[in-house]
Amino acid sequence: MLSERRLKVLRAIVQDYVGTEEPVGSKALTERHNLGVSPATVRNDMAALEDEGFIAQPHTSAGRIPTDKGYRLFVDKLAGVKPMTAPERRAIQNFLEGAVDLDDVVARTVRLLAQLTRQVAVVQYPSLTRSTVRHVELLSLAPARLMLVLITDTGRVEQRMVDCPAPFGEASLADLRARLNSRVAGRRFADVPALVEDLAEPFEAEDRGTVSTVLSTLLETLVEENEERLMIGGTANLTRFGHDFPLVIRPVLEALEEQVVLLKLLGEAKDPGVTVRIGHENAHEGLNSTSVVSVGYGSGGEAVAKLGVVGPTRMDYPGTMGAVRAVARYVGQILAES
Repeated sequence: MLSERRLKVLRAIVQDYVGTEEPVGSKALTERHNLGVSPATVRNDMAALEDEGFIAQPHTSAGRIPTDKGYRLFVDKLAGVKPMTAPERRAIQNFLEGAVDLDDVVARTVRLLAQLTRQVAVVQYPSLTRSTVRHVELLSLAPARLMLVLITDTGRVEQRMVDCPAPFGEASLADLRARLNSRVAGRRFADVPALVEDLAEPFEAEDRGTVSTVLSTLLETLVEENEERLMIGGTANLTRFGHDFPLVIRPVLEALEEQVVLLKLLGEAKDPGVTVRIGHENAHEGLNSTSVVSVGYGSGGEAVAKLGVVGPTRMDYPGTMGAVRAVARYVGQILAES
């Protein structure tokens, strides 16, 4: 375990390097921070931190910079989450409350996160598998053609066309709509198949084929993998950090184009807390020079998806964690009220 004094030195190195973008020397540390010890003692502490892999010397006779291990200790032990100010919180709330539908909520969230953190923002759409049914609408388009509209508790809307095996009258349509919603409204997607398996039985023989077709379409909608959608924004922010990427920025940009990579980076939505992955903790090689800060969002205290940011390891972790957490909280509130 590091002594309290060496932890203070490490914290000061991280803060100075993030703020100045320059390797940090012992003289600058003692001038800028009230460490209560001599420059010689600080040099000894820095040598010990370097020996243990928490800081590194990028060039001969240069100062030191934090390593992935140093940033990890900083995040886990030394950095609190920086709270947003009251004006910042109001601005977030006002900006997100203007959204008209789920797509607009996600688009505004991406834009807001990118602006607040000056990083690349990634927002996953709410997962259907963790959603509940708010309402199922059935609309007649032609005597033998219907539109099925599935609305979730997170405001997501899925539409499907249904070609019926025979004409289906308005009275039968109203009956099916009522019976369907009485069984599935407010229920989790995973429960729906068992709830509707005998729904066709009360209908006349000539209508049962259409009812079965509608139910099949509904169940297909519930199990499709189209919940694995996300939106990304602020990629241009990476150009501000060219010197933070030791080789070239291209591998980072290529990794950000792969949706599967980003979904893995964000992690499982069922883990609602703030997660920070630093440098080589990211499995994808193209992102070994980046850090990912993510958090779950949702309504009713349960996460239905993740949002977060990707940026260089030289990141303002307390500020970024605070911004990501605050935005997630407001997105969850808006989904709950929608």
